Amino acid sequence: MDKKIVLITGATDGIGKETAKALAKQNFRVIVHGRNEKKAKAVIEEIKAETKNADLGMLICDMLSFKDVKRMADEFYQKYDHLDVLINNAGAVFSTERLLTEDGEERTFQLNVFSPFLLSHLLLPAVQKSNSGRIIIEASAAHRAARKPDLTDMKSEKTYAAQGNYSLSKLYAIWMARHFIKYMKENNITNVTYNIAHPGASATKFGQDEKKGFLIDIIYKVALKFMITPAEGAKSEIYLADSPEVEGKNGLFIGPKCQEDKINEKYYTLENEQKLWDYCLKVCKAYM
Repeated sequence: MDKKIVLITGATDGIGKETAKALAKQNFRVIVHGRNEKKAKAVIEEIKAETKNADLGMLICDMLSFKDVKRMADEFYQKYDHLDVLINNAGAVFSTERLLTEDGEERTFQLNVFSPFLLSHLLLPAVQKSNSGRIIIEASAAHRAARKPDLTDMKSEKTYAAQGNYSLSKLYAIWMARHFIKYMKENNITNVTYNIAHPGASATKFGQDEKKGFLIDIIYKVALKFMITPAEGAKSEIYLADSPEVEGKNGLFIGPKCQEDKINEKYYTLENEQKLWDYCLKVCKAYM
């Protein structure tokens, strides 16, 4: 039997790296995505040595650039004829400084929502060629702390906070995934599922290098002592990528214990979901 192919974004560190290791051990053909080629190559050699699986690939891309996401998708199609699992794992919480990307978007939203939206669209034809395609996005329990969404302020010109935008981006990621499921149904795509993982509080380097404000920085550093390991945090992604129990299921929100968790629906409406989807379409249109 041919190996299943999985592409994991943000796979050179933390949860993405642990997911890559685990799926390589389960005999997947793993494609490691990273921003830095040297680091990605080192991670691939590490995974090969640890798992004895030599069938790994690499794609380099800056997920803060829609142009680069499109270039990576084109490179994927040059190298592979299908994709069984896409794991949109890459994400970040940034600093107290509000910055826009080269595309003119607030960087937290672009990395955690818009680029996964674009990559999911660009690689959907490849996932459709799988007998049972799976798309996964990494969200977070932090979505429960999201401020009230203002979908007229997607560049955060009125309100910006490092942790606040991160929490809101993870809420938007959940809404985006939900609408992607509707999009596939409307287009009679029945062999691809879209589900949501969250890692719990995992002790990774995530967010440690950015100045998010004195109190938040202290909380991040203290919390490291009480968090689960990255390997434990990766369990939700691994489960959604390979478990037969989720075959054919859509819209699951799976936590680190590989059980379905509850989503905070406080701010959810069909109208808000549609507005977010329309905004994603607008900002990504030139690359779709």
